[in-house]
Amino acid sequence: MTSPSAPVPDRVLVAGLGVSGAAAARVLLARGAQVALTDAAEPAVVAELVGAGARWLGPLAEPPEDVDLVVTSPGWRPDNPLLRAAAARGLEVVGEPELAWRLRLPGPDGEPAPWYAVTGTNGKTTTVTMLEAVLQAGGRRAIAAGNVGRPLVEVVTATDADGTPSYDALAVELSSFQLHWSSSIAPAGACVLNVADDHVDWHGSPEAYRDAKARLLLHAPVAVADAGDPVAAALVARHRRPVTVTLDEPARGQLGVRSGALVDRAFATAPAGEVLAELETLQVRGPHNTVNALAAAALARVAGIAPADVGRGLAGFRGGAHRNVLVGTVDGVDFVDDSKATNPHAAAASLAAYPRVVWIAGGLLKGADVDPLVAAVAPRLAGVVLLGRDRELLARSLARHAPAVPRTVVPSGDDGAMVSGGGPVTYGDQVMREVVAAAVRLAGPGDTVLLAPAAASMDVFTDYAHRGRAFADAVRALG
Repeated sequence: MTSPSAPVPDRVLVAGLGVSGAAAARVLLARGAQVALTDAAEPAVVAELVGAGARWLGPLAEPPEDVDLVVTSPGWRPDNPLLRAAAARGLEVVGEPELAWRLRLPGPDGEPAPWYAVTGTNGKTTTVTMLEAVLQAGGRRAIAAGNVGRPLVEVVTATDADGTPSYDALAVELSSFQLHWSSSIAPAGACVLNVADDHVDWHGSPEAYRDAKARLLLHAPVAVADAGDPVAAALVARHRRPVTVTLDEPARGQLGVRSGALVDRAFATAPAGEVLAELETLQVRGPHNTVNALAAAALARVAGIAPADVGRGLAGFRGGAHRNVLVGTVDGVDFVDDSKATNPHAAAASLAAYPRVVWIAGGLLKGADVDPLVAAVAPRLAGVVLLGRDRELLARSLARHAPAVPRTVVPSGDDGAMVSGGGPVTYGDQVMREVVAAAVRLAGPGDTVLLAPAAASMDVFTDYAHRGRAFADAVRALG
């Protein structure tokens, strides 16, 4: 069952002019809509959009009378006064992905390109980019979009010179923020990889966060999850076509691992299943990446990609920046950048890949509970270096669960300011040099110094990528 898409009104307020908001405004203007703009401050893109016909209204506490739809930025919380006022008036509020779903162009067969969509606390970017590689290996004109890559409104309205849509399959990453503002998105296959405490400050509770993730499954004919994640597995268990992935021997309805190979027993016709790829051919390592590969394979099989093409696409995938990347080895110590581990669940997966770790952690915890993580990883910690605004929360947890592990605290991020200028070396770069120097003092030959912060970065760095680059630069300076 799919959900019919509502029409897009001609009078639209775009609230928040980041990458997705600006893209939504451009596409709406190109369709001839009357577009009003608002944000907390006037960004540079306003001049371009006003020149194209939009109306800049400045900061607003409530929507103007002459709009019929509000398109909100994923960063705006549901309790924002403007969004609450819109809801009180009965105005529909949607996110950019929901708008994109309603603006999809039909292909030569009369149908828009199908979406194969992934959400989850961790691993979704890797899974979606893996899926893009596999779809392309199977001959599809596919692109990864959404919370990764280009905004969806641009992708679904892109056309070739002859006017036909540029893509015939979309690998779509959707965050909980985006899903909160989505109602009719009906992917051909949907995957909730995992669900752990994250973004509680935005959603208000772990249950609201979980329910936002579950929205992806509402109109999808096939639902995929990691069998090893109890919350995600429970969500898909209630679905009419559940498929799970496992690191163990797969049962019927699963994709899993047998004798060092990824095996499909959910979509294969043979009772024993079909081999998709040998584990040794994967360029990205670790159990969590095996799960990601299995999830990508499951959605590719929903799309009808042949087993040989699934294996070829997975073997050709090289992974992304700041995701368990070895950036250097100094005096027998490996230095690994997993700055993308922005919550405890992701950090736990990263830490599990190394036997003895000097852990660099801290930043903005976003209300997440770190006690289970610290208790689980304590036996493999050779030392810990803490930074960022919420470093003391981690320090207290370490005192409870790993009191014998040496730790160093680097003062940083107290004012919450995002520092991005001030010369060739930023404040964040300076902090990271101190952090890496402290880690060197704690590490010995054979250890891994691992940047897996379990927290967001914006108290000290521009974003997680800046944090990872600062780490790599500091490691290179050691040499």
